[in-house]
Order: sequence, then C-alpha cells, then structure tokens
Amino acid sequence: MSPEAQYKYLLGLKSIRDGARVVYESAQKGELTNFEFHAHKLDGVAEFVASLIMQSFAPELFTLIPPHGRWQHFEVKQVPRVDSILKEWRAAGVEELECSRRLVDLFLVSVLLDAGAGDVWRYKEESTGLSLERSEGIAVASLYAFTDGLFCSEGIGLMLTHTDSNGAEITHNRETQQGYAIILGESPPWSPSTSRAVTETERLAIIASRQSVDKTIDVNILWDSLQQLLIPTWPAGRTVFHGQPLGDAWPLQLLSDGSGIQPFHKLTQWLTYSLTVIFERVLGIEWTNKEDLTGLPEYRNGGLYVDMGVLTLKPDVLARGLEASTTGLPQFDATDDVIVEWRAMTVALLDTTLGLVNEKLAAQTEGAAAALSLPQLLEAGTWKAGRELAARHRPATKSSPILILSDGTLF
Repeated sequence: MSPEAQYKYLLGLKSIRDGARVVYESAQKGELTNFEFHAHKLDGVAEFVASLIMQSFAPELFTLIPPHGRWQHFEVKQVPRVDSILKEWRAAGVEELECSRRLVDLFLVSVLLDAGAGDVWRYKEESTGLSLERSEGIAVASLYAFTDGLFCSEGIGLMLTHTDSNGAEITHNRETQQGYAIILGESPPWSPSTSRAVTETERLAIIASRQSVDKTIDVNILWDSLQQLLIPTWPAGRTVFHGQPLGDAWPLQLLSDGSGIQPFHKLTQWLTYSLTVIFERVLGIEWTNKEDLTGLPEYRNGGLYVDMGVLTLKPDVLARGLEASTTGLPQFDATDDVIVEWRAMTVALLDTTLGLVNEKLAAQTEGAAAALSLPQLLEAGTWKAGRELAARHRPATKSSPILILSDGTLF
C-alpha cells in the first residue's frame, strides 16, 4: 500500500475496527500490554446491559429505540426542545432543507463545546427549572445560545466557561479553540438576526438533498466530509503519518508489526451518528453502510468494562497511574499506551457485547424482540450502563474509573 493509500486508510472507518480486532485477539491470548482481560465476566456485562434496556423499553418497542446521537441530549427529560424549534421554523415558512442546515450548525457547535466539559458543573434551564449536568447540560445550554444568536465571531468566541456553585470552571485551551474556529469559519452561523454564508456543514445538507429518488446516501460520504473538516483543527504535535495529521489516532505497542497506529476518530464518529439523524428525520434520507461505524471509545463505554472487571490494570501500570494522580484513581495522559489500548479494547468489546446482549434479549422475550443495532445498544445500553456504574462507584464526581488527562480534543 502506498503512503497516500495508507494515510487515506488510517483516516477511514475500516482501520478503526481492523486495529481493534488485532488488539482483541491479543487479549484473548493474554498478551495485552497494560490490562488483564477477564473474558468470563462479559456475560455479566451483557446481563446488566440487557436488564437496563428491558427496564426502559418493552420488547415490542425495541424498533423505536433511537440511535446514539446528540438529538436525545437536546431533549433530555423528555422535553421536545428540537421539535419545538422545528415547529417554529416551519410555522415561519422555513423549508425543510434550510431546517436541516440550521440543525447541522447547531449540532456541530454543540458537540464541539461538549468536548472535555468536565465532571462538576450544572446548567439550570429557566423554562423548566431543571438542573442539567454533563453532556445533556451542554446540549441544552448550547441550544439556547444558538437560538439567541450567541454563536458568532463576536459572541462567545467558541470559548464557553461554566462556573458552578463551587467555582469550578471548564474551558477549552486556546489552541483547541482556534481549531474549532477553523471548522466554523469567520462568518457567523445562522441566528435569528443574521444570515449565514455557505459553509461546509451546509454543503453536507445539500449533498443529502440531491440524492436519487430513493433518497439513499453512503455514510462514508458524510464521513469523508467531516474528516476534511475536523482533521486540520487538531493541535500541532499530535500523531502524523508522513507529515500529515491523523487526528484521533495514536501509536500502540500491540500494533508495532503493522502501521503501529490505532485510529479512533471518536469525535467524527459522534458527529456522524448525530448528523445522520437530522437527515433521516427532516429530509427522509436513508443511510447505507452505517454498520461501518464502530462503538464509541469514550469513558462511559470504556468505564463499563473496567467497573465490571472485564479489564483490570496490571499492577505496575496501576501503580504508575496512581502515582500520577491526586484523586485515588489512576490517571494517564490521553496519548499513553494504556489509554490507547483501553480504547481499542472498548471498540472490540462493544461489538462482542452487541451479540451477547441480543442473545439475552431474544431469550428473555422468547424471540419476540427485534435485534438491536450497535447505535441502539450504545444509546439504550452500554453508555447508560457506564454512567449508572460511575454514579454508583464514584457518586461525588461520577467520573471514569480511569482518569484521562485531555485538552478538549478527546472526551
């Protein structure tokens, strides 16, 4: 494979699962560098995840489980915030294509502001009195900022600082902010009082609207557009391949016989999952090859496997992590081989868990339940399970069992 072809491969979806499978095979042989793998505990994970799904959805409603995405964060506590602004736009005569463009802008900015938001803060929604935290809080806060026209070059400047009752603040560093500014451009996105220049996000909606009569589009088209948008924003000094930036892709000892690099592209995947829903619900677009997307290697999904004992840090690695921490939890830099191996295992374990959970659900419903897709498992199962375990084991912070030093580009 030529360097150009290899670079393209490392930016693509296939490379994520390919590398994770190699790591998983090493785990099955007991050859992980940083973790011990306890495969027998996967059944307990599947049982726990299946029970959470059954608590929230009757078997006949499994087909209605939404895919993992930002839309649900905006409508936390079953408040139809996105539906409400869509109704307002439509009542004002806004066409469906323009509605989708506006939602793409909103979702894109909201997801970028969510990166690395931290553990301790709250957003209080005036209209409902709800006190919202973490990703849902950022989502709702960003929705109101968007509709109030705050996302402009003279507005928040792409830096959102939250101060909670204890004085805790969460900000993005300057280099990351500059990268995000590249994504959105110097022109303001849409707001109620300003028009918006054509942007890359608008182009995505146009691509979708110009499809054939059957309204299908390959998810890899959206993927490539988002990668072109996001890769140039990564801070200097990160992983490069023949001098070209790779984004969320990192050296991993277990892959030294190949490229030596394990890609994740988690932010791009999260955006892809989130934006596809807009095109589906507003424009009636159907996506092909969605199965190319992987489980998200972030701390909720990854924490599930650590908290349930599927993965345990090797003693020397644990000691190193504790020495670097002041919280009693092991802590590592986001680029550390420990974190890269953990994230790779998370991708592979989510694929395995999908099969196990579907088997459990089929048995419990005597075959009446439809099999879940991976995006549905992430939404109704593993992410929720990881969050519940974090609250149970670390109620003060609800943090990951392994802490990651990050700058807002990983979350």
